[in-house]
Amino acid sequence: MKKLIILIIGVLSLAACHKDLGNYDIDMPIAPEVANLDSVYTANVGDSLIIKPKIAGVDAANVELQWRISVIEGNDVLYTGPALRIIFGLQAKRYPARLTVYNKANGMKYFHKFYIDGGTEFAKGTTVLSIENGITQFSFVKPDGIVQARLYRAMQGKDLPPNPTNLFLLRNTFTGGTLLGYWIITKNGGIRLEPNTMQEDPKYPNTLKDNFFTPPDNLQVGSLISHPQGVMMGVVNGKFYGGTTSTWDQAATYGMFGLPADGDYELAPSFVMSFTQSATYFIGFDRNRKQFVRINLYGAPVYFGTQYSITTSVFDPLNVGMDLVHLEQLNNADCFAYCKGTDGKIYELKFNVQFNGPFTFTPQHKRLFVRQDLINENTKWSGAKNGVIYMANGSKVYRYNPVNEELRELVTSFAGKTISMLKLSEDEESLMVGTEETVTFLNIATGMNGALIKKIEGIPGAPVDIAIRK
Repeated sequence: MKKLIILIIGVLSLAACHKDLGNYDIDMPIAPEVANLDSVYTANVGDSLIIKPKIAGVDAANVELQWRISVIEGNDVLYTGPALRIIFGLQAKRYPARLTVYNKANGMKYFHKFYIDGGTEFAKGTTVLSIENGITQFSFVKPDGIVQARLYRAMQGKDLPPNPTNLFLLRNTFTGGTLLGYWIITKNGGIRLEPNTMQEDPKYPNTLKDNFFTPPDNLQVGSLISHPQGVMMGVVNGKFYGGTTSTWDQAATYGMFGLPADGDYELAPSFVMSFTQSATYFIGFDRNRKQFVRINLYGAPVYFGTQYSITTSVFDPLNVGMDLVHLEQLNNADCFAYCKGTDGKIYELKFNVQFNGPFTFTPQHKRLFVRQDLINENTKWSGAKNGVIYMANGSKVYRYNPVNEELRELVTSFAGKTISMLKLSEDEESLMVGTEETVTFLNIATGMNGALIKKIEGIPGAPVDIAIRK
């Protein structure tokens, strides 16, 4: 047995030392070279979509091109041929697509991914909400400046609710900017439109009242804003509501309002939202108790009232003793409240809050506003991240710097026309000003002080709000 074991070990040792004379060179086939294939294509609904790539490096007679457009809502679009040639009949959204280069000579397949952005005539342009002789109007401005006035009335054959206040183009930035529709908000209601057709989409609630699981009686909209998740939040009938985000953003219930934040309070219309990746909170004002209140977003808005500590005695946020006119927050930090005192004068209150822990309220100053005549119920406001506030009253626009109380009139004149709208662009490099039949774009970059950029003319009535789709 011992000799047998030694023999086996010897044989294995010789096998381990044996030189491997096998030929393992692998002759890989040449991969086809694909040119003239972009990463993204844009196709309007009803138009021809033609994609014709160039294939090199292999015998063209042996190559077959296979195309697939992935459609979540239904059957994928399949096509075989040297060029994709179809009439684009899908919805106006982004679709993942794939080109398969099939070498029939050796059976190899090579995959190339790209995207198709479906569009309509409304895929790019500007929408304007306005009021004309007491009638709410919704218009579309094409990129070349052509105004399709009174679009809602033309398409629906009826008028929008009266007293318009806001126009939102909602996007879910948490999912890459998915478009969720237009909302036209009025003092007592609102209408939702599908962004690519401008029609009321039967899959979703089409009126603001239908957007409530339990609609409140006598709907009175204080003010609403858009949250980065593509839903609306704000004050309705004095209570705070938040659109639900606990489901898929294409579900019919996404963005609907449940019950308001529970509590004993009645909010003034003006409030502000502070949004970061880690927390979202709101600063409101209880108009009955005349105090600042805290609302945090924990899936849904939660009312915490005055559950915060006060760090200075510059003024008492629990007992302001004045009526709130307007509330503005800059840089997710500095807040400015403009309040009317019992003496009839306007006071400016500056403060900071920390409502995502340790929940503090820091009053910073209380002073008479430098230009009492500029603030009333007709004043338009727009606060910028650089720490200035743009204000308009009558026919003039001002740049207000709270640090030194400087008020500087912008250089563009509006020839005595009343300003009905004031709104910053997304990059805050321009200011959009609405006057009768016109939206004027002003340059507010450093050193420009409101120089004229361009005008959109032909708007029906006085602009109220504007939304730009790029």
